[in-house]
Order: sequence, then C-alpha cells, then structure tokens
Amino acid sequence: MKIALPKPFTFEGGKRAVLLLHGFTGNSSDVRMLGRFLEKKGYTCHAPHYKGHGVPPEELVHTGPEDWWQDVLTGYNFLKNKGHEEIAVAGLSLGGVFSLKLGYTVPIKGIVPMCAPMHIKSEKIMYEGVLEYAREFKKREGKSEEQIELEMNEFKKTPMNTLKTLQELIADVRDNVDMIYAPTFVVQARHDKMINTESANIIYNSIESEIKQIKWYEESSHVITLDKEKEQLHKDVYDFLEKLDWHD
Repeated sequence: MKIALPKPFTFEGGKRAVLLLHGFTGNSSDVRMLGRFLEKKGYTCHAPHYKGHGVPPEELVHTGPEDWWQDVLTGYNFLKNKGHEEIAVAGLSLGGVFSLKLGYTVPIKGIVPMCAPMHIKSEKIMYEGVLEYAREFKKREGKSEEQIELEMNEFKKTPMNTLKTLQELIADVRDNVDMIYAPTFVVQARHDKMINTESANIIYNSIESEIKQIKWYEESSHVITLDKEKEQLHKDVYDFLEKLDWHD
C-alpha cells in the first residue's frame, strides 16, 4: 500500500509571517494544525521539510543537521522572497532548537521553542528512537512483519553518523542562546519523556530577551502540538504573536 506522504505547506493568511519547524524524524503534519489556526487569524505560515524527513527512513541516514539547517534557512528566505519583512518562528523539538539558532543568526520577530532539547541524550537512546520511527513508517506502508524485519535488519547496517552531529548542534545552540534578544515564548510539556524538561528553564534563563515567558502544559507529552492541550497552545502562541511589535 502506498501511503500518502505529508508535504511542506504554505498557508497564505496575511502580511505577518510565521515559519513553522517540525522535529527530528517528524514532518510538517506536526505543525499543520497550528498553521491552520494561525492562518485563520491572519498569519501566513510556511512549514518546510528537512531533507530525509517525510520520506522512507533509509533516506534519513544520509542526511544531517547541516542539511536540515540549510532547509530552515531556505524556508526563512522563502517567506522573505514572498515579501514578508517580519518573520516569527515556532518550532517543535529539533525545530525548537533551530528556532533558537535562527534567533541569533537572522532578524526574527519572535521565537516559540516548543519542547526543545538543551540536554544531550546518549546516542544509544537516540538510535533506538530512529529504529522505532523506521519500524512505524514501514508498518504504515502496510508491509508484512516478515518484510519489516528484513528491511530493519538492512537498515541497522547503515551507520548513523547523524546522531553525533545532532548532539553537537544542540550543544552549540545551548552555548549561544544568551545571544538571543528577540521576544521568546518557551513552551514545555510536563510529561515530556523524549527530552530532559529542565531544557525549558535553561532556555528561559539564558536568553537575553527583555520580553520572555515560559509556560508548562501539565497534561501534555513531547509532541505537544498534537496533544490534549493543543487548542490552548494554539491560543497561547497566537496571543504571544499578537503582542509583538509588528510594523503593519
């Protein structure tokens, strides 16, 4: 069975623009509902895909954080080229890390890191996550258990150099968050099992932004954009964006 793969999206809502960034092994569907909500409120939203994401997992292992960062910058420039002078960014997990990196690399109106890791997990734990992702992807394709096992055994033979560079990226961003001055709204799910939740406090305490807030969502887990409190999250992100000093 051929599964319909999610695609990057652009929702034209108005002059104000928001770049939406998905997580590692995620795709644009992670932030699609948030994008639709903001579009209805008059914001143009663009969610790119990182190379090797939203496609069969065999393609993921041949890409890395440098490729993905280029995809983030391409997404930012896509909005610029459409005439959006002012761009805010909201990102989930790895997307949250990239949203912070954007904050000290290019002009950004506001930043919403959601469940963004600042602590490094062991490569072993990260690798297990990738294997789980690969297995789930194959299940969704409707493959038999036998076929999945065969493909997984092949998949495990491929070296996963990405994880080391991913750890380096997180460490590098953590070292630079004190160069962020843009207004920032730090979002963290209380029941996040994927990352060390202390990351949220590190971000909040390290950034130099005069306008900053942090909110803990007591009922949510790591993929907070699709969890129980998503409607509240949508509203909170919108309220934060509305307080920014847009020039329109």
